Amino acid sequence: MANIDTPLEKVLDKARNHAVRHLEKLDVAPVAATANVETLRAQLAKELNDSGIPPDVVVDELARDVQGGLIGSAGGRFYGWVIGGVLPAALGADWMTSAWQQNAALYATSPAAAVVEEICGNWLKELLRLPKSASFALVTGCQMAHVTCLAAARHSVLARRDWDVETQGLFGAPPIRVLTSSERHRSFERAIKLLGLGTTQIQVLPVEEKGCLLADALEQELRADTQSPTIVLLQAGDVNIGAYDNFDELIPIAKKYGAWVHIDGAFGLWASTSDRLCHFMKGAEAADSWATDGHKWLNVPFDCGFAFVADSESHRASMASTAAYITLATDARDQMDWNPEWSRRSRCFATYAAIRQLGRQGIAELVDRCCQHAHSIVTGIGALNGAEVLWEPNINQGLVRFLDSSPNATEEDHDRHTDEVIARILLTGEAFFGGTTWRGQRAMRVSVCNWRTSEADVERVIKAVAKCLNGRKDQQDL
Repeated sequence: MANIDTPLEKVLDKARNHAVRHLEKLDVAPVAATANVETLRAQLAKELNDSGIPPDVVVDELARDVQGGLIGSAGGRFYGWVIGGVLPAALGADWMTSAWQQNAALYATSPAAAVVEEICGNWLKELLRLPKSASFALVTGCQMAHVTCLAAARHSVLARRDWDVETQGLFGAPPIRVLTSSERHRSFERAIKLLGLGTTQIQVLPVEEKGCLLADALEQELRADTQSPTIVLLQAGDVNIGAYDNFDELIPIAKKYGAWVHIDGAFGLWASTSDRLCHFMKGAEAADSWATDGHKWLNVPFDCGFAFVADSESHRASMASTAAYITLATDARDQMDWNPEWSRRSRCFATYAAIRQLGRQGIAELVDRCCQHAHSIVTGIGALNGAEVLWEPNINQGLVRFLDSSPNATEEDHDRHTDEVIARILLTGEAFFGGTTWRGQRAMRVSVCNWRTSEADVERVIKAVAKCLNGRKDQQDL
């Protein structure tokens, strides 16, 4: 094999140095990308080499050639999508995970990974105030957490109609009705597609002013058809304003009609860890399944989501598979019985490390701190001349809009101006925000869930936006 003589220590030292330099420069480097697609292709699209290249050279060249194309999402001034940073302990554990190269499919393929994952599941249920008896899975993200939970739901609601979906498939099965609100995330719809349930089976119900699903609307739909197998999706922190459905009221209604209740809590489920915010999750423990991310508020590396299912039998029945050569454990948990993957990364080590670094109190403080920073950013920007607050954060999500000062400016003018100001902010390199359309209006979305975000970052970002609104696009004196 070519180029195996380079000392491993030299290669890993190179990688470490590049990684540390990247992290150390987060506070001064532009948050948005500075290279366009043509530049990145020119830097990276080399001819496929016939012979090998020394691994330390490969690492050096890769670190050099991606420059300008990396977004500062690991830093404290990234507020675009709901992306957390990476805690030091989680980063260290993730590096070791790659070195250990453990297949976290079975206890037999990595006893340590199996036990650590089991412990993580128990810790997470305790932190998120979910039933101790619930089963769980560590998956790639909330998208696959939805798939895992909804596969269990599909099994359960069809089994009640004497239909074994795992052996009979969906052809000829009773159609499954899905009830949810207009504030659902599109990852849920994707899960519906992947599971073959069909998006035409989704019935979208109205919400009230605060974004919560109307109880009367849900009961009316359930009462209108008491025979169809039904899944109800409820929201724990929607992506625009962080809205929470009223679980205490809605879940008993759904259960009265025999529906499976699934909660999308990609980031919002973490409100359960905070004594100040846990009231948003009141009654959520009575649901049938819950989905959330680790690479958001827990601040572990990407490729980490969590699924929880109250009905462990339906969960396992929808996922478990085996073969003659598989060695099954008799006194330990085999992870592949609970998740869609076979060979899989040991994402449990980073999760374990993050929870241990922060502890129960540290996680709650991180959640509270991010919410406070989000509130300060939204209200601080909203107080600037030419800006207005569309949604003041309840948790870590808020919306602001920028108004066109032209005489007789229309709604379309305000929409266009909002997008223009967002683009100006990205050009400064001082912060990263994304745009969204909410209730027919363009807005700048503010999302804070990074452990690195500080009060100094908040002040710096408000100052940068103020200069953009004054027409100054340069970074001088920011």
